[in-house]
Amino acid sequence: INCSSVQTGDDVAAPKDSFSNALAKNIVAMLVWLALSIINSSMLTTFLRHSLFYENPRYIMFICMVVNDALQLTLVTTLYVVSYIFRKIHASVCCILVMMAVLTTRSTPLILAGMALERFISICFPLRYSQVCTIPRTLILISVILTLTATPPLTDLLITVVKEPPSFFHTIVFCDHSLLFRHWSIYYKNCVFDGLFLSFVVLMLLYTYCKIMLAARAASTSLTSVKRARNTVLLHWGQLLLCMLAFVVPSLQAALISIFPRLSLEIRYVFYLLVYIIPRFLSPVIYGFRDELFRKYWIQHLFCRSQSIVRIRAVVLKPSLQET
Repeated sequence: INCSSVQTGDDVAAPKDSFSNALAKNIVAMLVWLALSIINSSMLTTFLRHSLFYENPRYIMFICMVVNDALQLTLVTTLYVVSYIFRKIHASVCCILVMMAVLTTRSTPLILAGMALERFISICFPLRYSQVCTIPRTLILISVILTLTATPPLTDLLITVVKEPPSFFHTIVFCDHSLLFRHWSIYYKNCVFDGLFLSFVVLMLLYTYCKIMLAARAASTSLTSVKRARNTVLLHWGQLLLCMLAFVVPSLQAALISIFPRLSLEIRYVFYLLVYIIPRFLSPVIYGFRDELFRKYWIQHLFCRSQSIVRIRAVVLKPSLQET
């Protein structure tokens, strides 16, 4: 079991699903991916169309979370479907998919920490907010997050290149992190990385939440911004707890499968939905629906788009009605 395994499909020894069950599971996975992709693309379009969003550090961090969630969902859905259709794929292709999936999985907690830090500064240091939270510093923070999260998969690849023969990357393998990066040192290295990442994020969220709570007590009880910031950090806590499942699921999943071997496919599917699907719905809820400014422009974008579709259909149907 690998600390950073992101594959949700069957392992080599697992029994095969029936055709009807496999088809139903893959259809549900693809429909969820399609629905979330539509939501994420509309939010990204709304962000790009209005300069007031990409000139605000808060919304820049938010859109990074949206893009990261979209990439992660696409990658894990691809891995899930591939595990049913092809079973085994080229090791080099699997390497790219798994490394990107691991990178996006580890990015989520650190982006959450950055978003909580931005809320903390806006509430506790409002006069210095414009000086501390600038666009260049936000971009630097995003670059640091990408560098930190890219380090574990790159070191996985480096260790594998050194320890495995060159022919290994030309073989056909079942696409799973623990089967692809199988040297024992990778397991312990990733456990250390994951422990450090999660400890840092937990401490950051705990610190920011306590500080915002103290600010809420010191301020007026009717101060809406403080209450909303406190609730936002609480939602980040819920999102982090769901994200942390990705780091503990391999061990928990293996334990449950050993107890209920006949339900191994169902257990994997439930964990796939719980760990990689449900958390992806939280980003639109936290900012897309709760943030009044973004919700206003987002609804306008969706409404104008639906109106344009109706107008196009009306124009197409009008000549045909006249002809009849």
